[in-house]
Amino acid sequence: MQATADDLDLSPPADRGGWVPWALALLAHGLLALALAWGLAWQRETTVVASAELWSTLPQVAAPRAQEPPPPPPAPPEPAPRPAAPPPAAEPARRDADIAVQRQRDEQRRREAEARRLAEERAVQEKAQREKAEREKAARERAEREKAQREQAAKAAREQAARDKAAQEKAARERAERERAQLEAERQRNLERILGQANATGGPGARGTAERDAGPSASYAGKLVAHIRPNIVFADSVPGNPRAEVEVRTLPDGTILSSRLLKSSGHRAWDDAVLRAIERTARLPRDENGRVPPTLILGFRPQE
Repeated sequence: MQATADDLDLSPPADRGGWVPWALALLAHGLLALALAWGLAWQRETTVVASAELWSTLPQVAAPRAQEPPPPPPAPPEPAPRPAAPPPAAEPARRDADIAVQRQRDEQRRREAEARRLAEERAVQEKAQREKAEREKAARERAEREKAQREQAAKAAREQAARDKAAQEKAARERAERERAQLEAERQRNLERILGQANATGGPGARGTAERDAGPSASYAGKLVAHIRPNIVFADSVPGNPRAEVEVRTLPDGTILSSRLLKSSGHRAWDDAVLRAIERTARLPRDENGRVPPTLILGFRPQE
């Protein structure tokens, strides 16, 4: 049976064959495999299964005529999708293990960072506390030193004031005692003057205020020389009978305080004998008025 021109127009094009469709198919499958691998690496938790339809060429159909077109030819069957290759069984476990290890590492780093942060904060707080304690200690020591200095200064001031007060009181007491002594001496002088005038022994022409004359009597010097002479130990002879003058100082009761040579006789032995005799005498008798002058000048000669 020979085909007509109408039958040739309505039939699908003949398969021309060749390697181009196969190359395109292989390229598409390679791209699909790369996309699937990239998707698996990007989304570890979710497994994506993809399917695609591949066509070598699209059917070309002629434009219909004006008359009623015949029914279309049946569509070619769809190619069955190729299932993606399942991942290895150990891949999910390894991924979970890696994730767990990474989480542990992250947690360890987080704990270490937190520990370092806490240690730094504690170090800063401890340093601040030490500095504060040192400042407070220095302030307390400074306050204690200032307080001790103030107390010492106050104590020194009190002691100085007490010494000044004691000195003033002592000076006042001494001044009062001197004044009382002066008043008492003045009172005694006035009393002696009054009593002396009552028992005066001076002559009618005497103008003094004492009870009796202060000078020794005319015979008192000879009396003293006669009293001392027995104590002179001298066996030599002195030519010319020279005179040695001696000053004698006594107490009111006649006790001899000292004696010194006023005028030498020219004979050293005689002078020394006179001075030793005065020392041996020790006490002089009183004058007629019952007194012993405080200073006497006596003359001694070897022969009298």
